[in-house]
Amino acid sequence: MIRTAISMILLAAAALPASGAFAQAYPAKPIRVIVPATPGDSCDVLSRLIGQKVGERLGQQLAVDNRPGAGGRLGLQLIAQAAPDGYTIGCGQGGNMVIVPIAYKKVPYDSLKDFVPIQIPVTNFLGLVVHPSVPFRNVKDLVAYGRANPGKLVFGSNGEGAFIHFSVELLRTLGKFTYLHVPYNGVAPILTDIISGRIDATITSFISVQPYVNAGRLKLLAIGRATRSPKYPDYPTIAETLPGYENSGWFGFIGPAGMPREQVVLLNKEMNRAVMQPDVRGKLDSYGLEVLTESPEFFADRIRRDMEKWGKVARDIGFKQL
Repeated sequence: MIRTAISMILLAAAALPASGAFAQAYPAKPIRVIVPATPGDSCDVLSRLIGQKVGERLGQQLAVDNRPGAGGRLGLQLIAQAAPDGYTIGCGQGGNMVIVPIAYKKVPYDSLKDFVPIQIPVTNFLGLVVHPSVPFRNVKDLVAYGRANPGKLVFGSNGEGAFIHFSVELLRTLGKFTYLHVPYNGVAPILTDIISGRIDATITSFISVQPYVNAGRLKLLAIGRATRSPKYPDYPTIAETLPGYENSGWFGFIGPAGMPREQVVLLNKEMNRAVMQPDVRGKLDSYGLEVLTESPEFFADRIRRDMEKWGKVARDIGFKQL
């Protein structure tokens, strides 16, 4: 009996370090980071920049795997279908995780059920820009012009049901004016046509328009933050004229649903540490991005709130899924 008891104690003791070693072994091999976009895209740049720092800390490479296509749907589908073992994660953003499921009927993933949020490193706010010669100096003037000239105010967007389109629609519903919508295949041709005077305005990433604003080729009327930016305190917000308008994009790391909690917490901790490193923080600041160091729960709540917000916009304007 004594020998049996001793054997049981030894077996139990042996099991404890084994389970501890298993938990500490992650990651035991490189982690695949699926980026649903081409090299050079914001998600790609973030994944490489942050992934390098995290890989150095964890002793394993975070290998970026670019999988562009279908507006990000292809890459996100691969993340959703991956084994939830912590060795496949990815980068998503507000457009493909929030707007796409609202705008399209057939989306091969459920943003609220098929992913586990890990970390949201940055957000970027939007800017409302016009050609310098337009007859309005601020948001109040633009709204008044749109009301007095139904259908004459021309906004460009990156497509029907895309993030810019919904951003302009939110502006329209709050301002109670009408406009003419011209869809494009991307942001670059929109800015080209505003600069040339073919169309009047758009709402897009501040990072995209900042060089043109600084050069005097575009006029920034306001930004989409809820409050003024500490970096750019002289820029008014749209909300100062139209209360309730708030619009910002985000990029974040996600894993397939069912990924172990301890792995999520570890990656969140190391990613938050990475974005605060001086060289990383300096680059993110230079891109005009706003750095966050929040929990997975904060990120999950952001996704839910954005789904509710833009879903309401879609319903309010009677948008029919594509």
